[in-house]
Amino acid sequence: MNPTLRGFLIIAAVVVVIVVLQLQATVAALFLLAQIAFFLAIAYFIYLAWRDRRGEIATWPTRARVVFYGAALLLIVNMASRFFVSTGGGLNLLVFLAVFVCGGFAMWRVWRDQHAYGY
Repeated sequence: MNPTLRGFLIIAAVVVVIVVLQLQATVAALFLLAQIAFFLAIAYFIYLAWRDRRGEIATWPTRARVVFYGAALLLIVNMASRFFVSTGGGLNLLVFLAVFVCGGFAMWRVWRDQHAYGY
């Protein structure tokens, strides 16, 4: 049997079991738990990245630290709002992506400016 067809049949079987046994509430609860776990995993990764470089970041000028930490906080709040606040429509997704790109660019720019060793 084709592996793709076998995979789709397994997915269809899981869907049939969920519908027949009326487990939609259970699936919704599991999805919520997975969202929370994913958010915590991302936050933990950001913490580990910060912990490894906090000594270097402490030597930066105040303005660079404020912009860097402010952008990181903005990204975390942006992701938390996307995960935990019900959003609808494509405009909210565009705003989420725009904030994410702008915050990431601010962090990258500060990082690059602090690592430019002469021009």
